[in-house]
Amino acid sequence: MSHGFDTLAIHAGQDPEARTGAVIPPIYQTSTYAQDAVGAPRLGYEYSRSGNPTRDALQECLAALEGGPVGLAFASGLAAEDTLLRTVCKPGDHVVIPDDAYGGTYRLFARVAERWGLDFTPAKVSDPDAIRAAVEPGRTRIVWVETPTNPLLGIADIAALAGVAHDAGALLVVDNTFASPYLQQPIAHGADVVVHSTTKYIGGHSDVVGGALVAADAGLGEELRYHQNAMGAINGPFDAWLTLRGIKTLGVRMDRHCDNAERIAAYLDGHGKVGQVIYPGLPAHPGHEVAAKQMRRFGGMISFRAAGGEEHAVEICNRTKLFILAESLGGVESLIEHPGRMTHASAAGSPLEVPGDLVRLSVGIETVDDLLADLEQALG
Repeated sequence: MSHGFDTLAIHAGQDPEARTGAVIPPIYQTSTYAQDAVGAPRLGYEYSRSGNPTRDALQECLAALEGGPVGLAFASGLAAEDTLLRTVCKPGDHVVIPDDAYGGTYRLFARVAERWGLDFTPAKVSDPDAIRAAVEPGRTRIVWVETPTNPLLGIADIAALAGVAHDAGALLVVDNTFASPYLQQPIAHGADVVVHSTTKYIGGHSDVVGGALVAADAGLGEELRYHQNAMGAINGPFDAWLTLRGIKTLGVRMDRHCDNAERIAAYLDGHGKVGQVIYPGLPAHPGHEVAAKQMRRFGGMISFRAAGGEEHAVEICNRTKLFILAESLGGVESLIEHPGRMTHASAAGSPLEVPGDLVRLSVGIETVDDLLADLEQALG
């Protein structure tokens, strides 16, 4: 029997505990497990880097929500990305990445993976022809996209890019952090691997750091699982438990994030102190039609360009009271940041440098009229 998203979020991997009937999966805060005999670990558990029941519950739930056979949880989104790259790629391989990728992802490629011998080319994910031109036949192992991208909210046509990647013998990897599996399921559109920073919408409460991979192919999933254990960047049981708790309300939270973001985007779009509003839900957004095709709704992230330039953008960030000046996103509270000086500072001077007048909002689930009033006073 198939179940709806919210049912899976609450029940997948989360049957009542067998011994006591506890409705919530226990936190198995242990590093090792007693074995029944030499070579006979009980239920397969021997050491918590290799397997932990709390993490397993989270991994089963993540796989169910993204529609893949194997889900894996990590200590952070970047730990998940690093494990994926070193599982799939070898020195001399090539990856196509977004030309406005998350700053941490760019740093991983430019400062870490490139020293290991992995080449990369930035390209515009909203343009399949640009991605195709960036592919190097015989060398490109991954086409890596975010959709929406961070922070310019570009939209990639997942099905079209799956075709581009597969024609070249490459894998399509989709960072689904901004959308969450509630709004978008890339595997259903042809993606081979989905990446998440579960710190963001999946955890949803700004109280835990984590990452995830979900594979469309069971064989690749098992290769990733081997490297997860071999490289060891797993999350602890309490972090897994917090993330699983956050997942239970993902659907209802995302609906409120979207409700609030739609109101705020419309308000900013008509404001004289705002030069441009970037939100996939606005019909003027160049990726609006593609987003409408592959997303349930348009998300809680908004970027805009301050009409008064970079200093005005910084002033806006410093003036808000309800919007907290902080990095990260996807929590119940609203956040504001200046990408050029904060999350994307590592991309300064590179092809991925973001405009200095850009402001990024993570719209929370507060009363929207209060958020609108806060922005009104901050815009000056």
